[in-house]
Amino acid sequence: MTATPAAPAVTHRRLRIGIGGIGIESSTFCPHRSTADDFRQTRGQELLDRYTWTQPDADLADLVEWVPLLHATALPGGPVEAESYLTLKDELVTRIRHAGPLDGLVYDIHGAMSVVGLTDAEADLTEAVRAALDSVGTPDGTGRPMISTAMDLHGNVSHRFAAPIDLLTAHRLAPHEDAWETRERAARNLVRCLREGSRPHRAWVQVPVLLPGEKTSTRLEPAKSLYASLADIERLPGILDAAMWVGYAWADEPRCQAAIVVTGDDAELAAAEAGKLARRYWDARRDFVFVGPTGSAEECVEQAVASAKRPFLISDSGDNPTAGGAGDLAYMLGKLLEHDAIRSGEVTAVHPGITDPVAVARCFEAGVGAEVTLSVGGKVDANHGGPYELTGTVEALQRATDQKDRAEGGAYDRGVDMAAVRVGGLTLILVERRKPFHTLADFMGPADGGLGIDPRTYDLVVVKIGYLEPELYDMAADWLLALTPGGVDQDLKRLGHHRVERPMYPFDDDAYEDGAGPGLTAAQLPPLTPHSA
Repeated sequence: MTATPAAPAVTHRRLRIGIGGIGIESSTFCPHRSTADDFRQTRGQELLDRYTWTQPDADLADLVEWVPLLHATALPGGPVEAESYLTLKDELVTRIRHAGPLDGLVYDIHGAMSVVGLTDAEADLTEAVRAALDSVGTPDGTGRPMISTAMDLHGNVSHRFAAPIDLLTAHRLAPHEDAWETRERAARNLVRCLREGSRPHRAWVQVPVLLPGEKTSTRLEPAKSLYASLADIERLPGILDAAMWVGYAWADEPRCQAAIVVTGDDAELAAAEAGKLARRYWDARRDFVFVGPTGSAEECVEQAVASAKRPFLISDSGDNPTAGGAGDLAYMLGKLLEHDAIRSGEVTAVHPGITDPVAVARCFEAGVGAEVTLSVGGKVDANHGGPYELTGTVEALQRATDQKDRAEGGAYDRGVDMAAVRVGGLTLILVERRKPFHTLADFMGPADGGLGIDPRTYDLVVVKIGYLEPELYDMAADWLLALTPGGVDQDLKRLGHHRVERPMYPFDDDAYEDGAGPGLTAAQLPPLTPHSA
């Protein structure tokens, strides 16, 4: 066993720990560009209110003074514009420098942010954050502020990014029902290390596999067992945390691939466990399958119409805004209205979430009950058919001001102007700004008004999403994943990656057929002692 170098244990006073970060998932294949206005930005008490473990009645209250910095999170989309990124980065770094001495930072990010002009945005941000923390030092003037990072398992972990971070952990469920648990684990691991004076070793290894989230859901094997094994590794003496990232498939950068990080006092054990987990992931690469049955848009519509199961859900996966799609493709809309049973009204369908502010404004001008002729979608991502021309009846309208941001404070929950337009048996929900539809409330609105559309009353529910979020999953009598085009196309080979490291599965399926396989020996990242600054 390699002992962790001693660090000053802080038990004689409350810890001062900052909280902040910038989080977004960015498809480099999406023509949309994210700006600072797309980020929900929280500071001060509003930031602390995001978490249960920062509250005055939480068990950590007597141990920690939480210092709110800046947290910015956005709905996934295209790359962040450089000026917007620099604005957010500069504020976070400035707030760290003005915060005074800190024992550590809970670094709440996603891990798949792309920025126009940068290759590894998270590494760039983290290096600046590390430099700012080192400049303020710790309250005791000894040691070095620690960084504990909470991430999405669809993030990317390059060596450059991981090196300045003391503790890394990630979600263990997809869908991410444990997102808040992950953030709390990052915070508690940090408090534990600071109070014990532990500076853990980190074993890091990348795996040359890049798969979409819809093939790596923990609802199915092999991801289910791989992620379940993390808790077993974590329980080993000398191990603090084990984390696995599947990477982000829709960015074309060298860092985009699966990664493993095992953290603990025992450097050799951490490296051995990281290597074994990486080998298991590699060996299982061909066993990952889509989380549900798939088909083309036409095949999925035909099968759903013919089925007796209601409601029948279809995922328009290639334009999923919560994976980074533009959200304005009318491709699936066209396929729905090509079907005679839907166009005639024999079969009913609801298709929410096409982003088109001009069409929404036109519906508000016309009013409920009016007939409107619209050119829908295809303005941001014009690469897959362009706008769709239709004539329909305005069925319902809802202003953003009539909606309430949800208590959990996510970027997905911001109010938007919405308009429902009926064409034959199809009700189309248009939004003036990109918005996912994951819950009944997204469709129905608040109890005192809103669109009032209940998706459970329709034969078909066709949503711009990948795997179904829990409420939709529970709602579906049956479900198909449509392999539609877009900025988050599930068929990665159609997108044209050219900057990812090669060979890489599935782009090079026959690589390593000689039996040797890739080198998966974990690199041991030394603890970030005061002397590593």
